[in-house]
Amino acid sequence: MKLDFANFGDPNLDEAFVEHLVRDGSPGRAAHFNRLWAYYRNDLSPLGAGLPFAERDRDWLASAKPYTQAQEFGLPARITGCSHLGLGGAGVPQPGLSRKEVVIENDIAWRIDTGIHFLAGNPVGMESLARRSEDARRIEAVLSAVWNASGGISLLQEIALLGAVYGFVDLVIRARPPADAPTDSAAAADTQAAPIDRAREAVAVEAVEAPRILPILDETDYRRVRYWVQVFYSQTNRMTGGGPVARLLGRGPHPAAEVEVVEILGPRWWQRYEDGHLADEGANPLGRLPVVHVQNFANPMHYEGTSDVEPLIPLQDELNTRLSDRANRVTFQSFKMYLGRGIEAFEDRPVAPGRMWSTDNPDASIQAFGGDADSPSETAHIAELREALDKTSGITPLAAGLLRDRLGNLTSAAALKVVLMGTLARLARKRITYGAGLVEANRLILKALDAFGVLKTAPEDRATRLHWPDPLPENLAQRLAEAKAKRDLGVPAGTVLRELGYEPNAT
Repeated sequence: MKLDFANFGDPNLDEAFVEHLVRDGSPGRAAHFNRLWAYYRNDLSPLGAGLPFAERDRDWLASAKPYTQAQEFGLPARITGCSHLGLGGAGVPQPGLSRKEVVIENDIAWRIDTGIHFLAGNPVGMESLARRSEDARRIEAVLSAVWNASGGISLLQEIALLGAVYGFVDLVIRARPPADAPTDSAAAADTQAAPIDRAREAVAVEAVEAPRILPILDETDYRRVRYWVQVFYSQTNRMTGGGPVARLLGRGPHPAAEVEVVEILGPRWWQRYEDGHLADEGANPLGRLPVVHVQNFANPMHYEGTSDVEPLIPLQDELNTRLSDRANRVTFQSFKMYLGRGIEAFEDRPVAPGRMWSTDNPDASIQAFGGDADSPSETAHIAELREALDKTSGITPLAAGLLRDRLGNLTSAAALKVVLMGTLARLARKRITYGAGLVEANRLILKALDAFGVLKTAPEDRATRLHWPDPLPENLAQRLAEAKAKRDLGVPAGTVLRELGYEPNAT
């Protein structure tokens, strides 16, 4: 790769250092984050994929299931028959160990999905804090158009998911001048209606997953990002080569070609390299880094936030181990076995009702053994693991709609909030961190539109306020009564309508 950062105009931006990040730093970071995603998704792979052919024939095909799962990475070799070294790659078969009954109960995914439902299950209202009401309505219409064009509620849920799994998510504000960008005089005349179409064309919001990201931080302040680098492989609509002749030679079909993309974003300039060659570059119209960094939970002295998945992995591995051990025990003890001594041809006569044996051997006997036996300590251990997952994640089965006999008598919404206190507390913390990121993204969107002359705004008019929907069901009559009381106290009608989930300017 040949990097040339002369146009960035920064002598402290070193090409050799960035290439080191791409070649040496990126694989390790990507492997760590991909493992977090694998524990969330728990993808299925064909049984024995990546193993030697002889091992597949001898041991792996005897398994009860024709696939392996990503969370088997954390199971001991005595269960899977393989050992795992490092974060990536297939397991290594161990001599003398065969695959046992593998039971995976993905307690991570439903907790993450439930948290996303609470945080981003419904659209979030955005209120402009511009000084003039007509400017505020115009700004709200433009912001709504930009966010909806970028994905709307799906983008919000994607942001919440990536942040929960990886610990952070970066929002890139893609700004480009619209094809029909007006002159200053035309922009001044365009004050009667919001330029919705040109706003959609000029600005887009993109959520970027953690495995791609390589931040270059300030040497004296880890909270300040000087340059933002992402590395990924883009699949093209062409093949890598080969063709019919290669397939006749037994080389098989060739996969689609991939292009390695390296993108560097700076306050004043950006570049994009494809397979080591400069593909595009240009000036940054915002005059600052067009990236909003959102941490899932605060993680001091680190760019990455705290992931919801990572602290659950050891508990998930222990739960899967115990469930697999129990499955193996049940497999061998769920039916009776018989030991016959001193009876001729005992092995040729199946045990069945009405079956009789006769022998002249006075020492002959039939002894039954096996059968499923209760294991109270095992049951208690599994139950304690589930409770530990509840406490660590802050998401209980009740939050996902699973009612148990110990639920109690919930006679009011207040009682339900007490039961879900842990979930609601985490929700409140996330609304602060993700809300701050969305507000900053709105500020950058308006700054870009102002720079392009699409929507002129003053810096002090670019602030916004978010209105999060209530995640718990409430009495509608009670909410309307509270809204009426707020109006009587002088709360603006627009604010009250947004809290109720309505748009003030809707017809």
